[in-house]
Amino acid sequence: MESFEEIVCTCALNRIFGFAPKIGTGLISCFGSASEVFRASRRTLEEILGRNSRYIDMIGPEAVRSAEAEMKELSRSGISFACRFGQGYPPLLKECPDAPAGLYIRSVTPPQELWTPSRSIAVIGTRDISPYGKEWCTKTVSALASAQEKPLIVSGLALGTDICAHKTALESGLPTIGVMATGPETVYPFRHRDFAERLWRTPGCALISDYPPGTAPLALHFLRRNRIIAGICDTTVLIESKIKGGGMMTSRLAFSYSRDVYALPGRIDDIRSQGCNRLIREKVAEPLTSVEDLLDSLGLNSRVTARKICTRDILKLHFGDMLSQDMLNDLESVLNVIRSEKGITVEETAAAAGVDYGRAAHLTGLLETEGLICIDLLQRCFPEVKIFG
Repeated sequence: MESFEEIVCTCALNRIFGFAPKIGTGLISCFGSASEVFRASRRTLEEILGRNSRYIDMIGPEAVRSAEAEMKELSRSGISFACRFGQGYPPLLKECPDAPAGLYIRSVTPPQELWTPSRSIAVIGTRDISPYGKEWCTKTVSALASAQEKPLIVSGLALGTDICAHKTALESGLPTIGVMATGPETVYPFRHRDFAERLWRTPGCALISDYPPGTAPLALHFLRRNRIIAGICDTTVLIESKIKGGGMMTSRLAFSYSRDVYALPGRIDDIRSQGCNRLIREKVAEPLTSVEDLLDSLGLNSRVTARKICTRDILKLHFGDMLSQDMLNDLESVLNVIRSEKGITVEETAAAAGVDYGRAAHLTGLLETEGLICIDLLQRCFPEVKIFG
């Protein structure tokens, strides 16, 4: 296990060479450790980096002091730092030439235990996801949960495809990792903050970033983030994408790393499918034509069967600790009624669940807002097919 000094020095180099990771990791390899880089003389660094390198003045005691203070502060928030040449770093990412010197990891699980699943699969796509894309994103992740060997689901915690993949993974009992384009203490978009906390507090799940604390969600940072998603996984599945988009970049990066890439084909006149169709045409990606074929191709020994999903667990995943015990009990009763009597009205639900109409209307409204049920114009309630089958 690497020493605290080595972790601190690696963190310092990661901050210095964040946008030039090859130089930072190259220095560590050259000197044998990150700490030795900071012991090197200026003359030695000039011989390696060049006399006019802007990095030379950054490699000094102040960088180490800042990193040490940062590490002590982050440890209080459950955030650790995994070094590329140490334990807890994603094994597949180590194979990538542009992998960062280290990663910030927020999880209740020790970093070295996060990478135990035999497969890690990135499920990515546009923020402007269509109903077609959402349906197939949910179907794909749910099917992966039915495999004998449970894979790790990786995405970017963004709107649309990413959050759909993360939520479906948690609801299906799969570990999931959110790769962020901000510092490890910041969640973007802000509306995903509560879900992100539930994610990193779930065993086997984590939030990770190679950006230091205080990093804002700038467009440039998302491009750098995409290589982490591609590098962590042996398979990337692109659900929907325009011709230009982060999903396209991530898929091409995965292909350049010699990883498997799949894309969901769509209508040729649908702008959200044009990127996927292009990757398939260019033979960068294999077409995703059925979840059964995907599982067979990945060697996950599919056993796609209907799973009984625990209503209470689903509610806890969606609402976290925000509910009182009475509210949780009533929501569970109402949702169980709707699951067993599809098309039941709100009024009938109230009678069957043993609550008054006003409370039933409030509870069904909450369930609809969370996407767990849908209510038609006749006030009939239906469980969300993408979640409950």
